[in-house]
Amino acid sequence: MKKLFCALPVLFSVLFASAQSEATLSIQQDGNGPTISRHIYGHFSEHLGRCIYDGFWVDPNLQVEKKDRIRMDVVEALKRIKIPNLRWPGGCFADEYHWRDGIGPREQRPKMVNTHWGGVTEDNSFGTHEFLELCSLLGCEPYISGNVGSGTVEEMSKWVEYLNFNGESPMSKIRKENGHAAPWNVHFWGVGNESWGCGGNMTAAYYADQYRRYATFAKNYPGTPLWKVACGASDANYQWTETCMKNIPLNQMWGLSLHYYTVPRNWRDKGSATAFDEQEYFTTLQKCLFMEELVTKHSAIMDHYDPDKKVALAVDEWGIWTNVEPGTNPGFLYQQNSLRDALVAASTLNIFNNHADRVRLANLAQTVNVLQSLILTQKEKMLLTPTYYVFDLFKVHQDAKRLPVMLNSPDYSIGKDKIAAVNASASIDSNNVIHVSLVNLDPHKSINVSTMISNLPWKTVSGQVLTSGKFTDINTFDAPMTVKTVAFNGAKKNGDRLQVSLPPESVVVLELKN
Repeated sequence: MKKLFCALPVLFSVLFASAQSEATLSIQQDGNGPTISRHIYGHFSEHLGRCIYDGFWVDPNLQVEKKDRIRMDVVEALKRIKIPNLRWPGGCFADEYHWRDGIGPREQRPKMVNTHWGGVTEDNSFGTHEFLELCSLLGCEPYISGNVGSGTVEEMSKWVEYLNFNGESPMSKIRKENGHAAPWNVHFWGVGNESWGCGGNMTAAYYADQYRRYATFAKNYPGTPLWKVACGASDANYQWTETCMKNIPLNQMWGLSLHYYTVPRNWRDKGSATAFDEQEYFTTLQKCLFMEELVTKHSAIMDHYDPDKKVALAVDEWGIWTNVEPGTNPGFLYQQNSLRDALVAASTLNIFNNHADRVRLANLAQTVNVLQSLILTQKEKMLLTPTYYVFDLFKVHQDAKRLPVMLNSPDYSIGKDKIAAVNASASIDSNNVIHVSLVNLDPHKSINVSTMISNLPWKTVSGQVLTSGKFTDINTFDAPMTVKTVAFNGAKKNGDRLQVSLPPESVVVLELKN
């Protein structure tokens, strides 16, 4: 049997396995459908390894274009994919970070030990002002994670005041003395991170009480309502979601988070980012697709308490997590990025798109040089990973109307295990341009997709494809363009149907115009 996906009101209907590589897709008009929030395409930058330091924030002597010490080739690459938001300073680091250590003259800022990630000494040269300048350069919304684990209610309250109050107050006075007269008007605010683990090892009930307390004193200043995100569950901890939804008033939170990482093997030996066989490739994709079940079941619990879907499910940490590259610091989480990882990213984004009624924020972990990075740097060199190209392809869905899809896919199987070979999502933008994103996970077979598009006129189709010769292919500093997007010519209009031939192990995004 093929795997059944049921993401209401979108149905992934899968029937019986077929030996033929044929799929059928139906795309429907839905005037009342949700908007695919651009914030689903958010990113995450923690004080971890070489993400901030040597990623965004570089040595003054490095011979690259910089604004202050912000690396501008990284900024320009992220602007091209329309990065909508950036989450900072963590992650686990957020709950040992005290924001007042990162403001004022840099030479006077106290140093600290990053106990979570490598035990390195932080000089705090990258703090609140530097992060918000980075967001300004990127043109994106800042998403700040507040310290609940080792911080205080007063500390968080004063950080919000420092960021957002436009009148006379102790915090706004200090902000002005530090060179920023106007407030930044930061909306997204995480109240703690992974409070079930590195953020305090709390029970769900205890955290819910703490959230209510911290959120009460994180004030909405004029013109800047806070979009507060409560710390939600890890993986399939549905009891955590149940407790938070039951105990936290809906009007106190904008969103509830979910964290899930695709780990190819297990947490002790996660597997290599570059050296893996087809069985491990298959298992990785199988685990990636578990996101569908997680989102569906957590959403169902939220629906019970919030039938109007006022509270967003914020998947603010997701991605593939492998062993670090040989010879690198194990606490720095530096891993390469293959075509397999691009397929993981595209499949996950399709899931989020199809659940756009509830999933309205997500953050890939992490942006530069850590985990499933979009960008890798090596001194003056910079490269774009296969995952970067997925976000470049999928940016067309940002703030477009989701179109419901029904997909009947053949299986991709190894032994007795099977997954749907094809996954998809679709949207229509404000110019009535339709975009369809298709992923073929089968590394051996091309799959022909016959698509019926109901009540949506179109005349022309064009597209781009991301694929390569092997699912282990990567971009390196010596060969940075091995895996990249190219024009796709495998789609055509045939009567009232769209016919697409998906290459093996590929991501295709089509544009249909009338």
